[in-house]
Amino acid sequence: MLIEIATLFPEMCEAVLSASIIGRARAKGAITVRCHQIRDYTLDKHNRVDDSPFGGGMGMVMQAQPVYDCWKAVREQSELPMHTIYLSPKGKTLTQQRVRELAQMPRLFLLCGHYEGIDQRVLDRITDEEISVGDYVVTGGELPALILTDAVARMCPDVLPAPDAYEEESHFNGLLEYPQYTRPETWEGESVPPVLLSGHHKNIAAWRAEQSEAITRERRPDLWEKWIKLK
Repeated sequence: MLIEIATLFPEMCEAVLSASIIGRARAKGAITVRCHQIRDYTLDKHNRVDDSPFGGGMGMVMQAQPVYDCWKAVREQSELPMHTIYLSPKGKTLTQQRVRELAQMPRLFLLCGHYEGIDQRVLDRITDEEISVGDYVVTGGELPALILTDAVARMCPDVLPAPDAYEEESHFNGLLEYPQYTRPETWEGESVPPVLLSGHHKNIAAWRAEQSEAITRERRPDLWEKWIKLK
């Protein structure tokens, strides 16, 4: 899996992507993530990549030329087909199912907007899809791109120790995850559920399934309804 991130803040992305599970996966070559500075492709002598919006309004809009030239240059760096995603609050909300689909693609190009967004003309030309990480607005596309990268990367071979590491987590099978406990067995007068100490794997699995269903039904009735229909 090759993930290309086009951004005005590559150092911000690198700080996150060099740490923890994703950092270790990159170090051992399980995935490749490259961050590209869009500003490097501007033709403006002052190194600008934005201008005021036509029609008036607050803020600035990223110009088409630097974004397009960055995209073209990155595309030519590999023969792998490149799927381009613009991180935008106007996009379809990211789901675990879409993460699984994206993880099967050989190469992703994640475009991070900033300010008031990006000139629509370049988006129309290069973008395959727009993705949102939720119904809210953040300052730029970097945080959503990092979320998407993390979610996709952990589905790739050799990033996590085994498929069990993600198959039992929330959303993978349509349900929220069951509660987790660790030592000590009793903390502040609260004890771990006895079934988890029984060593009886079948009973533990049944308890976890019941908990997942109960938590999903209580907290996310929308997910529960979908799961019931597919069950």
